[in-house]
Amino acid sequence: MLQGCLNGARPPDAHPALPVTPYYLARDARAVSRYGITSVHVHPRDGNGLETLEPLHVGDAVAAIHTEVPGMEVSVPAARWVMPDPKERIAAVMAWGKLGSGKPDVISVNVHDQEWRKVCAAAHSLGIRLELGVWTTADAVTLRKVGIPPGTLRIVAEPTVSGPATAVAEAVRILRALGPRHPGISVLLHGEEDGAWPVLEYALKMKNIDTRIGFEDVLVRPDKWLATGNEDLVKSALALKGWPGTTS
Repeated sequence: MLQGCLNGARPPDAHPALPVTPYYLARDARAVSRYGITSVHVHPRDGNGLETLEPLHVGDAVAAIHTEVPGMEVSVPAARWVMPDPKERIAAVMAWGKLGSGKPDVISVNVHDQEWRKVCAAAHSLGIRLELGVWTTADAVTLRKVGIPPGTLRIVAEPTVSGPATAVAEAVRILRALGPRHPGISVLLHGEEDGAWPVLEYALKMKNIDTRIGFEDVLVRPDKWLATGNEDLVKSALALKGWPGTTS
């Protein structure tokens, strides 16, 4: 699977085509869906373009995508940096359960966050699936020790180092630290900035490894030219040699 990560935590002025509002997130989701993308990860924003976990804004973003692309899986983060208090974060997630078509299909929870297991339990109680963010080998070891929470759909291995060579090396270390695969739970591997394309190409060479691409991870194409939009990044990823079902 290739997932689209459409905006991330980037400021609104990071790129002229960065989607921030529900309308533009839905527009980009529609654009990448034409290339077979069935899952998008988005960071909802408030009226000032700032990340938020508030149900009003989360619901608007998710509902807009669901309306524009019926059947599209929409993932949003339960981000500690947006709402540091874990009790408030859990309350926000619980409120998402009342959003109807604006309820996220999946939430991303980072294993290193305080009370991450309680956030996972809250989402699972609402029928929201989980993506578990594993940034380091220490995170991977933690996950092996405490076990996979119920409702986990995938583990997202995301080395945060951006050097091309070091990012791939760290990706290898994280995958090894995760240990044997869990039945029914996929692994999605991605990098960021200068490490985004090398890690994606490494993921393409692996068996049964998912990956992702979009403005959250990188603003340029493999040729280093600034991408015109998320659609441009997805097309570039699909054009890489070794992508299943495509030719170079």
